[in-house]
This record gives sequence, structure tokens and C-alpha cells, in this order.
Amino acid sequence: MTPLSTSLREAMAKQTSPEKIRVFSRFFKTGPGQYGEGDQFWGLSVPTVRALVKPHTHPDLDDIIDLLADPVHEVRLAGGLLLVNGYQKAKGAAKEPFYDCYMANTTRFNNWDLVDLTCYNVVGDWLYNKDRAPLFALADSDNLWEQRIAMVSTMYFIRKGDYSTTLALADKLLHHTHDLMHKAVGWMLREVGKRDIEVEKAFLLEGDRYRTMPRTTLRYAIERFPEPERLLFLKGMASF
Repeated sequence: MTPLSTSLREAMAKQTSPEKIRVFSRFFKTGPGQYGEGDQFWGLSVPTVRALVKPHTHPDLDDIIDLLADPVHEVRLAGGLLLVNGYQKAKGAAKEPFYDCYMANTTRFNNWDLVDLTCYNVVGDWLYNKDRAPLFALADSDNLWEQRIAMVSTMYFIRKGDYSTTLALADKLLHHTHDLMHKAVGWMLREVGKRDIEVEKAFLLEGDRYRTMPRTTLRYAIERFPEPERLLFLKGMASF
């Protein structure tokens, strides 16, 4: 353990909540056969972990790697947030080691909150003006969390008005078998639509995708549509 990782663990351990441990364990599906099977919690909220991590704006990679290897969910979250801190404070090529660290530890971001709170700030940012093949490699993985990293990382591109990779990955992952990917794909499509609804509608209508995609994906994707149009999509009656 490093001095920083030790001090953060000690600070978090002092704020454990038995009641929240029970709540979080249910919420993040830690039971046998569930997506978070075996994960351990201390019962700390995201704002609490953020507050503990916030002062540490220039972490060493050893600190991050040590925290990401921890069996406790909130400790791994602290590692992920530290990684984001370090990446955002670094300049130019100095960002690359933090990106490399993320990509070398993708399996440690093994629940949806760990992915969603970190990936687009590091992976999306780094790949914005580069070859995006690493995202498609993650999408081809058999690991649910790597696939979610691929999809949600495109949030960074969406916020820059670049939708091409989001749509390509959405098409690739459209018929994924897991509900968490149905939600991730639908969420990113909704984010595209919030900025350009015609682009999103064209994607949904092309080849009648909206009629064959998982219902959860469709509901997430069209959540912000005007109600009459939303109902047409739900009823399978939408058209160009």
C-alpha cells in the first residue's frame, strides 16, 4: 500500500454504515448470479468519496493502481476518481500514462457506477482526436464492463457534437443480451437526441432498428421525444 492509498482507506473506513452496506449490496446486485456478485461495500455515498479524493489532484499511478485492486467498491471508486483527477490535471502527453492505466485496469471498473463516473473523462477525452479502435476492441470483449466502457466513453464525443462513434457502437451493441447494456445504449442515443433529434431519429428508423431493438433501449432512447412521436415509436408506427 502507498501512503495516500492507506490514508484514503483509513478515512473511508471511519465512515462505514452498516445500514447503507445492506442497501448498497442489494442495489448493486451482489447476490449469487447477479452482475455485482461478491462485491463488498462500506456504505459511503459518491459525494462522500468525491470529497475525500478531491484534495489529491496529482496522484501517483501507484496510488491509483493500489486502490483499484481493492475488494471494496468505494475504495475502487476512489481509485477511479483519483485517476480522473490525475488525468485532468496532466497536460499534453503527460495524460497518456493515466489513459494507459485505465485501459490496463478496465476489469477493476466492475460495476456501472464505476464505469459511468470515470470512463468518458479519461478514455473518451484521450481518444477524441485519435484512432478510436480501442473502443471497438472493448466492445468486442466478453466482459460486460469493458463493453459498457466502450459505449459510455462516447459521451465525451457527443458533448463535442461528434456522434459517429456513438452510433457505430450502438449499432454493434444493439442486441446485447444484458439489461445494463440495453440501458447504456439507450442512454447514449438519448444524449445524441438531446443535441440533434433528427440524427437520433434517423438511426432508429434506418432498417426499422427501433422495431427490433430491446424495449428498454428504445424507452431510454426516446424518453425526451415529444409525447405524440414517442408513442408512435412505442407502437411501431414511426416512419421517415
